[in-house]
Amino acid sequence: MTNGVAPHAANERHKWIALFITTLGMLMATIDSSIVLIALPAIFRGIHLDPLLPSNTFFLLWMILGFLVVTSVLVVSLGRLGDIYGRVRMYNLGFAVFTFFSLLLSITWMTGTAGGIWLIVMRIFQGIGAALLMANSAAILTDAFPPDRRGFALGINQAAAISGSFIGLLLGGLLAPINWRLIFLVSVPIGLFATVWGYFALHEIERGSKARIDWAGNITFAIGLILIMVGITYGIEPYGGHPMGWTNPVVLAELSLGVVFLVLFCVIELHTDEPMFRLQLFKIRAFSAGVFASFLGALGRGGLMFMLIIWLQGIWLPQHGYAFSVTPLWAGIFMIPLTSGFLVAGPVSGILSDRFGSRPFATFGMIGTAICFALFEMVPVDFGYASFGVLLFMTGVCMASFGSSNRTGVMNSLPARHRGAGSGMNTTFQNSAQVLSIGIFFTLIIIGLSDTLPAALVKGLTTHGVPVETAVSISKLPPVSTLFAAFLGYNPASHLLGPHVLAHMAPSQRATVTGEQFFPGLLTGAFRKGLHTAFDFGIVMCLLGAAASWTRGGKKPLPEPNDAAVTANLLPEPATA
Repeated sequence: MTNGVAPHAANERHKWIALFITTLGMLMATIDSSIVLIALPAIFRGIHLDPLLPSNTFFLLWMILGFLVVTSVLVVSLGRLGDIYGRVRMYNLGFAVFTFFSLLLSITWMTGTAGGIWLIVMRIFQGIGAALLMANSAAILTDAFPPDRRGFALGINQAAAISGSFIGLLLGGLLAPINWRLIFLVSVPIGLFATVWGYFALHEIERGSKARIDWAGNITFAIGLILIMVGITYGIEPYGGHPMGWTNPVVLAELSLGVVFLVLFCVIELHTDEPMFRLQLFKIRAFSAGVFASFLGALGRGGLMFMLIIWLQGIWLPQHGYAFSVTPLWAGIFMIPLTSGFLVAGPVSGILSDRFGSRPFATFGMIGTAICFALFEMVPVDFGYASFGVLLFMTGVCMASFGSSNRTGVMNSLPARHRGAGSGMNTTFQNSAQVLSIGIFFTLIIIGLSDTLPAALVKGLTTHGVPVETAVSISKLPPVSTLFAAFLGYNPASHLLGPHVLAHMAPSQRATVTGEQFFPGLLTGAFRKGLHTAFDFGIVMCLLGAAASWTRGGKKPLPEPNDAAVTANLLPEPATA
């Protein structure tokens, strides 16, 4: 008996508490990864900063991607710290850090450049808290649940993690029009509750092991990954008359140096006694197959959210009579079927993985996602919503089927003492692929826009009274400006022409050019080409992810992976359920 409670009953109660708190943490972290996307116009208006000015693109890019970069860089290190000092301790610290910096974000008093820098810095520290949550939640659940129930627990956790990204879009659209500070403040009471409850209710099951911190590995990994992600971020920015910056020497230097540091990191990890990134874990077939499948899957779908937002906000919603100012909110609402698919399929696929193994559900989840991407290519840009909504739901079901099952297979393959590091490694591959995917998807869309949008702009603007020299000048602007304007819910025509040009146009022409129908009509043809190319890339990555997933092996009645074997670098092929 423990405090009057039988040990079995106490363990049963603890696992459900662990499931609730860790799922709440993952939901909060992923909601905050996307909640700013919809709220960006309100945030920049609140701090009096125009995000579309060339001098302000730094603030725009880092408000979008800074959170993802931080979580990608730190999640392995923080998972390793969980293995050493205790996963529950690190997880509770993560909730406290996340909550504190959410509060500091909500009380921003500065405006202009100072306000933008404050938000980016506080957002980075908030990302550290989120990384602590992401790094340790799966390990805590794997410790708390027996192997035959882990799929259910990890399925719920993973469904919350994936759906949180899309719930954030809706929540940001609802709260930002009231007050942009609410998108950060909403996390504070929930975070306080979870921090206190987690401190008193959660306890360590797998005790931390004494080990040194691998400073050389941490530093080289962080520098390498940061350089690559910064290079990707600025690769989609215009440079020297080119629509993108992939020929920019600074970008090329960042990418090259990043690769050098990551190679150095691998050399260090192979020659240190207590590595941060335990490369020997890749000898476990189920682990390596699951991690590479996770990477390829995230690479294929990571930019999907941005493409759908641009499609809805920049084209479909305005064409159906929605003012540009309300398109961010309605884009979140119209993407609810995708979130519903995640919430339905995540727990179900996790339960089925417990019984039949991870391989069939993870593999066919990726194949189903590829099929959904192919069907999206058949949907006209000006679609009927009923079929589009059904396709969104099926995409969510397929993605969740892969995510839940794959995560279960990865965590079941790990020895107990390396679950924090292994979970962090999987999350790092996934988050890094998401940032890379965003860069790739934006690049493909911009290439499509560069081919046909300039001529469409000149023809459309001059037809409605815009002087030829003005129309030609606008057509030469980088397509990324047009893309960001649509993404942020601005009226692109009003922003590109400016008040001076609009004032000299006839009222009827001005009404046409700044109306909801004009710019989406110009964008449709150019966007369709880039969109189809992006979906083709997603299809290829998902099919490769399915192939990687299938190589994990079938369900085998083998015991839990053996810690001693890992330590000796003689990893057996473990159960993959």
